[in-house]
Amino acid sequence: MKFGMFYEHQLPRPWQPDSEHQLIKDALEQVELADNLGMDCVWEVEHHFLEEYSHSSAPEVFLAAASQRTSRVRLGHGIVQIPFNFNHPARVVERINTLDLVSDGRVEFGTGESSSAAELEGFLISREEKREQWTEALDAISRMFVEEPFAGYKGKYFEMPVRNVIPKSMQKPHPPMWVACSRRETIHLAAQNGIGALSFSFIEPEEAKQWVDDYYATIQSDECVAGGFAVNPNLACVMPMMVHADEEVAIDRGIDGGHFFGYSLAHYYVFGEHEPARTNVWEEFQAHRNEQGFARDIIAAEGEPLGVKLFEQGLGSLRGAIGTPDQITELVRRYEQAGVDQVIFVLQAGRNKHEHVCESIELFASRVLPRFAGESEARDAAKRDRLAEACEKALARRPPARAPQPDYIITVRDEGPRGSGSRPESPLAPFIRGKSDEELVAAFGTDDAVQMIFAGMQAAFVPARAEGFSGAIQYELEVNGSVHTWAMEIADGAARASRGAAEAPKLTVRSTLPVFLRVAAGEMNGGLALMEGKIALKGDLGVAARLGEMFGDSPRY
Repeated sequence: MKFGMFYEHQLPRPWQPDSEHQLIKDALEQVELADNLGMDCVWEVEHHFLEEYSHSSAPEVFLAAASQRTSRVRLGHGIVQIPFNFNHPARVVERINTLDLVSDGRVEFGTGESSSAAELEGFLISREEKREQWTEALDAISRMFVEEPFAGYKGKYFEMPVRNVIPKSMQKPHPPMWVACSRRETIHLAAQNGIGALSFSFIEPEEAKQWVDDYYATIQSDECVAGGFAVNPNLACVMPMMVHADEEVAIDRGIDGGHFFGYSLAHYYVFGEHEPARTNVWEEFQAHRNEQGFARDIIAAEGEPLGVKLFEQGLGSLRGAIGTPDQITELVRRYEQAGVDQVIFVLQAGRNKHEHVCESIELFASRVLPRFAGESEARDAAKRDRLAEACEKALARRPPARAPQPDYIITVRDEGPRGSGSRPESPLAPFIRGKSDEELVAAFGTDDAVQMIFAGMQAAFVPARAEGFSGAIQYELEVNGSVHTWAMEIADGAARASRGAAEAPKLTVRSTLPVFLRVAAGEMNGGLALMEGKIALKGDLGVAARLGEMFGDSPRY
């Protein structure tokens, strides 16, 4: 059995100016303590706009901070919301891999899709499409982890060209993958994809066994097609916790926080009406907790085995791991016997006090953890052996990583397999391609020929891309030792070319005629030619940077 801690960054009203700052500082101190005392994992959510319930909208930042204050505890995203308006897949992979590097390979990568209206509608995500988006994003993300380069994607909701997504993770082929589960059907989905199941349902150990049995039966069946490039067969359950040697003290310290965790979750996901920046969820909790299944009065210190849910006199209530070390040990044993791999505790909840959270971590580490010490490694080894063949078959069922397209090139103008650029070809290009400098001078070395080139530029001029510029651009073209000068006058939304020098040019461009022709035809990069000294500029360099797009090229900036 492994043990984790779960953070929503709950913050009931009323708030003070320093409340969120203190909340984060306290949580980091708790994580550091958990690391020192032997907890296995810390999980941090991603939620948006869920006031009081979760002030954790940037978990990658919090986990990165935690990584620098810890050395061994695993750092879990529980979860990253991966429908596309929440997070671009490439950004997800970049952040996960960077966190894996700064933490020396300690990341657990949980995924999810959200189901709260506040989040889905806030990011304009269709409830009917979110599962399809999760499935598509999971596939794209898993490929970005392992393909070098990522071979591109064209799905129903997501499209991206070939790119090498960097950096790469320290763990290979990628950090263990999970999905958030609130129903038995989602746990089955996790097993079908060969990824870990993070269960946020408050279920008794005896009920959890049915879920566990189905999960592992599915992992070992032909239904399991690996969603990633490694199988992560693990199931974890989340529940409130507060530990004290005196059961009554544990209840007094932790039950309101545990109940607020459940109530505020239901406020956003089940029954609540919320006015942004106005609704006081804590006050509503105090007024309506009994009728919503969070009755305080039926929670009593009776020394009995703990239950996640309690029912008495027609009232229901949530309990979880709130009690003495012996009670919590017995509860964890029941989950272990049910086959659950990790129990994740919510301590930072509601108005639970920081010092009580720290005392609970210390007491759990001294009185409960030792009773399970040494068992985890043996159990994990036995499970790996038992599932090795099933995992191998699940990986064989998924499409493999794709080989890169040969000679896929990205330039400042376009991209694709070499020679298949998508940018429309310049009308001048067929006359320039493959010609030597001498052949170009022979073909275009007369003023009449050059005039044709400038006439084409004049016709291609795009006034909007001049960005208000007016004035003359002077071209000095070297041909067989002599300089031919031309002026392009920009005024009144039009360009007019003429032979001879401009009276007061705002920009002067000087090059050989072949270089000028190759740049105009798109056969040579103008910026590179400038860096190599093949083009000289004098005057307004801002105008020089826009020359290409002013005369019909695709904008670059």
